[in-house]
Amino acid sequence: MDWYKRFKSKGCILKLKAADKPAALQEMVDQLLASKLLAENLEAETKAALEAREDRGSTGIGANVAISHVQVEGLSEAICSLAVSQDGLEWAAIDGAPVQIVFMVLRPTEPTEDYDPETHIEMMRWVARLARDSDFRGFALQAKTKTELVGLLKEMALV
Repeated sequence: MDWYKRFKSKGCILKLKAADKPAALQEMVDQLLASKLLAENLEAETKAALEAREDRGSTGIGANVAISHVQVEGLSEAICSLAVSQDGLEWAAIDGAPVQIVFMVLRPTEPTEDYDPETHIEMMRWVARLARDSDFRGFALQAKTKTELVGLLKEMALV
């Protein structure tokens, strides 16, 4: 499947400037807003959903990866972003390691013409497989451009 198409280079971040988890999530939301992938009227709802999710438990799944995945009222389709932090961020990950690769997946609260919860589950399985793939993680950290980063997603979708 072509899940990689949900990740637009203009919505991804090659070098996160954030020094901590809240700032990283904010920076990613700001990137989605600046690239017009996320509507401005959904900013507050999105930030609140991301904060509430992290309060319930860390999205740091280990191996230097976090998958921040939330429902956002008002979305009609899933919006995805990928960000890389060379230095790593404290994320309270399950293995205690810093997070260097952050997937952000924002999804509608109910099915729409452009969003099917069943295929969404398949996409999340694909994201989880990427997160566990040491080759993907290594190449993501070496990407020189956002286009290269998103190209890696496409390449991994074909394997």
